[in-house]
Amino acid sequence: MISVCLVDDQNLVRQGVRSLLDLAADIRVVAECADGAQAIREIPRIKPDVVLLDLRMPNMSGLEVLQTLASRNELPPTIILTTFDDDQLVLQGLKAGARGYLLKDVSLEQLVEAVRVVAGGGSLVAPMVTQRLMAGVARMQNQFTSLEQPDPLTERETEILRLLSGGYSNKEIANSLKVAEGTVKNHVSNILSKLGVRDRTRAVLKALELGIV
Repeated sequence: MISVCLVDDQNLVRQGVRSLLDLAADIRVVAECADGAQAIREIPRIKPDVVLLDLRMPNMSGLEVLQTLASRNELPPTIILTTFDDDQLVLQGLKAGARGYLLKDVSLEQLVEAVRVVAGGGSLVAPMVTQRLMAGVARMQNQFTSLEQPDPLTERETEILRLLSGGYSNKEIANSLKVAEGTVKNHVSNILSKLGVRDRTRAVLKALELGIV
């Protein structure tokens, strides 16, 4: 059973998301928080498998929740709940440690699949390379701290990074390139090391910032 904590100041949104998740036999909503301050109190205590987090909330924003819990090493796998006008906040949230994002009008299939993917250690990488977020990266260039050029990637590493940015798993990449999955894992580890990041989501963001993909 995958335990989920909903964090959103809008009661109707929480009710809607809960009603969708209640339809999945392997997912259970164990807590709801109406603002960021409540979230940083409850999430470390409850330790849910997945957090669904709104970014715009009173008292403490979702971004502050991400940053606070990440700094304490208490951030569970988190999916941002967003609207169409939150591009820059989504990018900041992903950089702060979120595993991906969903629109608030998400379908049942998309919501359940996203929770399962993130609970299983994956990331929702594919949406990050849509035109809207690509434009968001461009708008935020001046807000980033100075970026050092990482060690150059090999041609194969660049190819794998592009596939990562499309949301493909290691197994899917291995099948596409006709190599062993362990070989792909080694390449991914090298990519993370060279880019100076700790997960696939940040690798794609860093690659976008540097114009590698």
